[in-house]
Amino acid sequence: MTREQRALVRESWLRCQPTLREAGAQFYDRLFALDPGTRHLFAGTDMAEQERKLIGMFTEILRMLDQPDELVRDVTDLGRRHAHYGVKDRQYESVGAALLWTLELGLGEQFTREVREAWTEAYLLAATLMRRGAGRASCPVSGER
Repeated sequence: MTREQRALVRESWLRCQPTLREAGAQFYDRLFALDPGTRHLFAGTDMAEQERKLIGMFTEILRMLDQPDELVRDVTDLGRRHAHYGVKDRQYESVGAALLWTLELGLGEQFTREVREAWTEAYLLAATLMRRGAGRASCPVSGER
């Protein structure tokens, strides 16, 4: 990601602050509509708490964009945990689509082509790191059988 893209992502996230409470619910509604198979991952989950965790996770990832070592470590670990929750590789596409849709809904006309491209890059970076972590979770550690 370029410096300009990181700035666009952060600025647009700040503009979303007034609607973040609704954004979590909108994100999951859209995710479940796009990929009904993801719904089972949240069986028995307090969705209001999950929505808060989602917003917190995005906020934390954005905070780390200029700290690559921390970003790689933490987001890779996040992917490892998500693999243990049962998240499948193909589901990252649905999550990305739901995220962009939610941002467009929240930002309206301020969700310009440049903002969309910046968020797409940010999500691809995070998803790549998470997939790496998930891949490590599915591979036995050297010496294990």
